[in-house]
Amino acid sequence: MREPILRVHALTKTFGSLAALRRVSFDVYPGEVVGIAGRSGAGKSVLADILAGVSAPTSGTLLFDGRPLTFPFQAPALGIEVLFEEPFVVDSLDVLSNIFLGREAGRRARLWLFRLPNRWEMHARAREVLARLGVVFPSLDEPVVNLSSEQRQLLVIARALLEPARLVYIDEATRVLSYTYQQRLLQLVQEWQRQGAAVLFASKNLEHLFAVTDRIITLREGEVVAEHRTDETTREEIVAEMVGAPRKDELTPAIWALDSYYQARAQAEQLRHKQMLLEQNLAAQGTLNQQLVEQLARQIEALDEANAALQAAQRRLLTEREEERKRLARELHDQIIQDLLSLNYQLEELDEHVDNPAYVIAELEDIRQGIRFMVEELRRICSNLRPPTIDSLGLRAALHSYAREWSQRTGILVKLAISEDVARLPEHIELSIFRIVQESLSNVRKHADATEVHITLVHNSPRTILLTIADNGQGLPEDFDLSALARDGHFGLLGMSERVALLGGRLKLTNVPEGGLRIEVELPHPRVAPRRRSLIAEEEG
Repeated sequence: MREPILRVHALTKTFGSLAALRRVSFDVYPGEVVGIAGRSGAGKSVLADILAGVSAPTSGTLLFDGRPLTFPFQAPALGIEVLFEEPFVVDSLDVLSNIFLGREAGRRARLWLFRLPNRWEMHARAREVLARLGVVFPSLDEPVVNLSSEQRQLLVIARALLEPARLVYIDEATRVLSYTYQQRLLQLVQEWQRQGAAVLFASKNLEHLFAVTDRIITLREGEVVAEHRTDETTREEIVAEMVGAPRKDELTPAIWALDSYYQARAQAEQLRHKQMLLEQNLAAQGTLNQQLVEQLARQIEALDEANAALQAAQRRLLTEREEERKRLARELHDQIIQDLLSLNYQLEELDEHVDNPAYVIAELEDIRQGIRFMVEELRRICSNLRPPTIDSLGLRAALHSYAREWSQRTGILVKLAISEDVARLPEHIELSIFRIVQESLSNVRKHADATEVHITLVHNSPRTILLTIADNGQGLPEDFDLSALARDGHFGLLGMSERVALLGGRLKLTNVPEGGLRIEVELPHPRVAPRRRSLIAEEEG
């Protein structure tokens, strides 16, 4: 039976009458990434101080590798690395000395208890770990006092890479990092996991937690209020637990379905805070009550707008469904049914020419051609309704087939590149990606005046997939307004954005400098085991 590398039991930390942690208990296993979600003040940083050996708990026990941690202790000596929100550096030392702070490389001097630093060896090792981070300093002798907050944090991360870690605690360390280095730290989390280290990742950024964790523990006011397998929960559920709100299914769907949810949640938090102040200070009741009423009015207005947006989307979906039905009925009636009637007339006329075999043979061949044509048309109509290739062969085959057929039909070159690690996804995600590509290519044909389209599909994390569609056409006008499309009766991009929003994803439209439009769609999905991430050779349509 696998034993946890870290076992936390009934851990409590108080500061006077304030309880920062209340009987916190959980286990962490080797090779596991556990997220800790919570707002500021939930107890994440206090837990970091305890695991770093900086602060002792008031009560409770910590077992590391089966042995109790006795305070004080040196965390790095045990293989525990802690990355704090505020990086710990010494301003009076240079970059190199801060990377090796307490871990200086060199030989032990005779009759001395400390090592004589070997700066040549330290330089080589520092360049190595900084290269893993993709960080370059002009000089490792630069005083740390001259560095930015991001550079300081990168020094601390480099320090954690000097020796193999058994447990890494990340406490909001991404806050001061730019997007590039945030992604690099997420990659390091996965590297630590592959090496068998346990990782505790404390963050308010749920996108990061859902990207790399196996489990998520929610802290609120120093207590563990919930624990989930990451694949079995949602961002909305975690947010509700962090703020102590009702569960998702008890709230108005508009709050959870639209982007305005987060605005509504912030307003609700302000209301809660004002209510608490109102209870504490009755003397200010009149003023606070007025503020409360005004805040409530703004929240109701936001919810009304969200509800109106939902109603408009529903009306548009009903209208589009009826239009699709009319189009389908028109295609069947005006083409397929008329062709069938024509074939029937031809068959009836054959009775009058039974004595003329040559005529009958020619007519039968014409009927066969007509039947083949109708079969192809019916296949096309069925494919537009739902591509059968997806069900039998998956998204990859469906995209290749559609891109090839579309390119032949329109004369526009299509280059399709799909990462090798894109395996079968849930049915609704595969169908949504196919529909987005279908709608995008339709827009290219109608509006872009393009000669070439590039489509790529890659995993940009174990739980997100990125679809990029770029053409070399005329792009979007500078005054482009997505919301104005509905007023003008153009629902393609708007429907695409709604489809992405309902899947919890993100849509980005960008005009490229050399001409054309780039559409980027990022969609979350259940975790996919990391594999080699090269792209399949591009297929030209």
